Amino acid sequence: MVDITTPRAERAHIVRRVRQAVVTRRAGQALAGLLGADGLAHLYWATGATWPAGDSRTLSLAVLGREVPFSAPIVLPLAAVLFTASVAVGLRAYGRGGRQAALVTAAVLAVLGIRALAGIGWALGLEVGIEAAGPAFHRLNLLLYTPLCLGFAWTALRLLRGPHPEKACP
Repeated sequence: MVDITTPRAERAHIVRRVRQAVVTRRAGQALAGLLGADGLAHLYWATGATWPAGDSRTLSLAVLGREVPFSAPIVLPLAAVLFTASVAVGLRAYGRGGRQAALVTAAVLAVLGIRALAGIGWALGLEVGIEAAGPAFHRLNLLLYTPLCLGFAWTALRLLRGPHPEKACP
């Protein structure tokens, strides 16, 4: 606890740690929100809807860069994984969930990091795994998918390393 008798330098250090913890918490909330929103999109696609594309093939090529069915048996398990990850990351953002939340957050970091690296490769001209992808995928990869994956991978790393609000004050 900070009181009037705490030396000025120590108070400044504590204030810095608390601010960093608040930024880390907010970043974790944003990552949990992104994962939850992605889970909702998968639930929506499980209904057979194809928005924002006109049909399932166009959606698949724009989102994945290859033809994959967006049927309920495929997207519902993905939605469940995304919701589970969202909850675990949200718990981690509040310094809760223990080892399990940390392990799930590490898995999120790994997936986002791998996707970011693949996106960078695709942006540089590699066509491995996306031979059928059209201009929509390449544009979305460059402007949306890869930057989001890079930014949120950094967020997941920050969540794993701390600081956490409950540890910011002595």
